Amino acid sequence: MSGHDHHGFAHVASPKLLLTTFFVLIALTLLTVLTAGTPLVGPFGAVIAMGIATVKAALVALFFMHMYGDKPFNVIAFLSSFLFASLFIGLTLLDSSHYQNEIDAFPRTPPVVTPK
Repeated sequence: MSGHDHHGFAHVASPKLLLTTFFVLIALTLLTVLTAGTPLVGPFGAVIAMGIATVKAALVALFFMHMYGDKPFNVIAFLSSFLFASLFIGLTLLDSSHYQNEIDAFPRTPPVVTPK
């Protein structure tokens, strides 16, 4: 093998960019923890937490998974897989109303077994 074995395509991200992204992720994690313990957010706590989690996932995908400087086909493949997974989960949750009566009828306490 020669000394020129690289493939000509590299994801180069500066350490400053990666460290900045890391510290933003840490800050968003702390924000999630703070909002979880705050009664001011009320019923919007889950929506706020999911919004923060979405931003964090986008940062990880863009910078740590190198989607920001990647080929457009790879970004389309990643986003389409995310879309299809969301559709599958969403359609499954839409179907839950059809068997909700069976879920409600299921005994919530385990049966008591008496020794013989």
